[in-house]
Amino acid sequence: MFDTMTFTKILGGFCGAFLIFLLGKWAAETIYHTGGGHGEGEHAQGYAIEVASAEDAGGGEDGPSFEELMASADASKGAKVFGKCKACHKLEDGANATGPYLYGVVGRAVASADGFGYSGSLKPVADTWTPENLNHFLESPKGFAPGTTMSFSGLKKAEDRANLIAYLESVGG
Repeated sequence: MFDTMTFTKILGGFCGAFLIFLLGKWAAETIYHTGGGHGEGEHAQGYAIEVASAEDAGGGEDGPSFEELMASADASKGAKVFGKCKACHKLEDGANATGPYLYGVVGRAVASADGFGYSGSLKPVADTWTPENLNHFLESPKGFAPGTTMSFSGLKKAEDRANLIAYLESVGG
């Protein structure tokens, strides 16, 4: 049943298949050759990107200062920005929600809204909600007061923060 002729045919089949595999690999490498590998000199595919050194880099302003933004802030635009705050905050005096009420927050002592349980991370950071303190807090609540339970990530645009603070000043004035 199993003689040397059958064994020779099977071995010849494996050798032929292996030879076709090697020839196919060689042909593919020849057709799709991309140059040297990572270990061989300069990279064949790459671009040198020149980066300015720290001395050459201009330390220019990122835009107007916060004081300038506050001077030109628009409370009506701040009312639109407040839409992001409505889910957790109310503007009515004493009406706490998920977050404390924001009526009269500008100039108010930090963590002093009646009937709201604060996390304790705000008191050590500031005494009063000045426009500057509110600006820093609204930019990054967790950066300003690490450990705060406020889940909002912050307002990245300084103009939006200034408009919102102007709106909060007008509401609780």
